[in-house]
Amino acid sequence: MSTGPRNPRIDTLRGVSILLVLLHHFNIAYVLRDTAVAWAFGWDAVHALVRNGNYGVTMFFVISGYLITSNARRRWRSLGAISARTFYVSRIARIMPCLLLLIVLVNGLAAANVPIFINHAPLGVPTSLWLVNFASLTFWMNVLIGSYGWVNYALGVLWSLSIEEVFYLSFPLLCIVLHRDGRLLAFWALVVAIGPLYRATHSGDEGGFLYAYFACFDGIALGCCTALLADRPMGRTLAKRTTQWMTVAGMTVLYLAWPIAQSHVFGVTGIALGTAVILIGAHVDGACGSARLLAPLRLSGKLSYELYLFHLVVLGCLRTLYPPSSTHGNEKLLLLGVYLVLSAAVSTLIARGYAKPLDHFVKRRWLRASAQVPDGARL
Repeated sequence: MSTGPRNPRIDTLRGVSILLVLLHHFNIAYVLRDTAVAWAFGWDAVHALVRNGNYGVTMFFVISGYLITSNARRRWRSLGAISARTFYVSRIARIMPCLLLLIVLVNGLAAANVPIFINHAPLGVPTSLWLVNFASLTFWMNVLIGSYGWVNYALGVLWSLSIEEVFYLSFPLLCIVLHRDGRLLAFWALVVAIGPLYRATHSGDEGGFLYAYFACFDGIALGCCTALLADRPMGRTLAKRTTQWMTVAGMTVLYLAWPIAQSHVFGVTGIALGTAVILIGAHVDGACGSARLLAPLRLSGKLSYELYLFHLVVLGCLRTLYPPSSTHGNEKLLLLGVYLVLSAAVSTLIARGYAKPLDHFVKRRWLRASAQVPDGARL
């Protein structure tokens, strides 16, 4: 949806986000308390780093809203001129191939009686795999998790995809109906305001403050607002290096100081606002280069969708081969390295050999547009 180049700073930010998610899920399976890293830096410090992976998803939401909105403006020049058909086909081309592959893989592993991929009943209520598949394909996995718990290990990650795609169902229609940036800003600002209020009124319900639509829509809406405001004069102020570093420092303190269960009301808002400020800095500076040391993070950012969807398949297979109950000490660090490398390798193969070709095929087939869509637009 864009003719612009990839922005390396945004890819780096996405890389940080997905790394936080991967570390969080690994630590849930293989608690790192008895490793050399925990001995060297202290378990409290290591735990603070790996416990808040949901903030990585918050960052994803903001980045997604920003990219969708800025790319739509770049393509159609005005959000009011958006083509709903083109928008929806582009989303289907990007989202559905990997989603379908994930469902097929998990169902195949469940049919092969690999225990971790079979449905479980964490709240004591059995749920069929057919219902989980249906929720995955119709984007209400977050509702299912809120009601029945994390019923399927690998498909549970689709809760956030459900939130994104329900939000984007309304995106082109809102752009057409409201037509002007000012009206869209007002509407999305209202959604941003609803987020912390919703989380505050559902503080005792993890399904409410973590997985509900209105608990998370505010991050995407803030990203949309950021795309509309980035070119305004205040953008230059927020893009200053001092402001950017202060924002990173503030986000780091917020991330490390409290678990998300204790800071989900305004902590999520703070992480989302910080992400928006960093995005404005990336927007003002353009697609400038960044340090070579950050290349692995940039690569992870480019693969963030595939990594997010398939990393629990990799981790689930490792848990089957190396049960956490019999894995101790620095063996966990070795497995962490294997897990990260395998997740990256699997995601690269899926992206290059499967997702990208199908993405381009669907767009050529259904849009009859210029054949290739540049990587800079991909989410």
